[in-house]
Amino acid sequence: MNAIAPGTPLRVGLVGYGLAGSVFHAPLVTATPGLVLDTVVTSDPGRQAQAREAHPGVRIAADAAELWEGPGPRVDLVVIASPNKTHVPLATAALTAGVPVVVDKPLAATAAEADALADLSERTGTFLSVFQNRRWDNDFLTLRRLIADGELGEIQRFESRFERWRPQLKGGWRESGAPEEIGGLLYDLGSHVVDQALVLFGPAVRVYAEADVRRPGAETDDDTFIALTHASGVRSHLYVSATTAQLGPRFRALGSRAGYVKYGLDPQEAALRDGLRPGSGAGSDQPWGEEPEHLWGRIGSGESPLTGGGTPVPTLAGDYPAYYAAVAAALREGGPAPVGAREAARCLAVLEAARISSRDGVSVDLRADGAQYDG
Repeated sequence: MNAIAPGTPLRVGLVGYGLAGSVFHAPLVTATPGLVLDTVVTSDPGRQAQAREAHPGVRIAADAAELWEGPGPRVDLVVIASPNKTHVPLATAALTAGVPVVVDKPLAATAAEADALADLSERTGTFLSVFQNRRWDNDFLTLRRLIADGELGEIQRFESRFERWRPQLKGGWRESGAPEEIGGLLYDLGSHVVDQALVLFGPAVRVYAEADVRRPGAETDDDTFIALTHASGVRSHLYVSATTAQLGPRFRALGSRAGYVKYGLDPQEAALRDGLRPGSGAGSDQPWGEEPEHLWGRIGSGESPLTGGGTPVPTLAGDYPAYYAAVAAALREGGPAPVGAREAARCLAVLEAARISSRDGVSVDLRADGAQYDG
């Protein structure tokens, strides 16, 4: 696509105003210099009113096609934050019309669909990126720096937990067992923990998973474990759950020199849910994305951090605004997407393999010719 002139406001059309659209995308778009939330697409009257109240002057549309087929001027970027099953058809339509696209994770249900979207993006010369905001979590940025600086030595095992205690079902498509909805924690929180592991340690060559349905009345997985063997030799153990009565550490990275253990979740989602915005601070005394010292992780060897072992490591500030800043820069300057569709396809290949592994009780090898059973 042609680069957009510096200083030109980029008009953004947001498809969907549920959790992802209202809590994450709309606030982050409006907080990014040079981006303007032009249109919100939702047919729900209550969400239309919510969008108008939160973003005075925003245009409301009932059909996403208005963003690229309507009589008025087209937007400069479409953000797709609607239910998972709509991601591929909406992204396909926007890319075919030549409109740049950001899609909330998961990009698709399968790696093949993600690769097809990447092909379409390349064929039409139209920008496509996937919103993997957890790459800008404070703990992930900190761990990535520790690894890059060699402070842990050679990483041997990595544990990542995205656990919650939600014993009661909330309802909605995310908890639907219908395959077309792409619901369940494997594709929801699993998209985050798998993506982070691949970024840190490279491609996976073997996948083993256990996906369980724990809560009465639940239709899809709500307590899932994924074990990855990376080509680098690192083993990742990843947990996503809505039924964890006692939460474990968010990260536990064990290296040949030292280990790093971090409890607690990045504060940015909570701040956004509370109506705070980047630039306003996450509290009266807390800059955006930063956390108090008592929540810092610890680095050390031979002792438990829970009994005072190790040394506190200042947690880097989380930086969700960096994603849309990178999107704006790519659209203006013609640079790469901050998270590409091919990266999403590699993550989806792991999620597909995890689904097969859990269903059939096997580990799955990931080879160049696709996922195969490990005999």
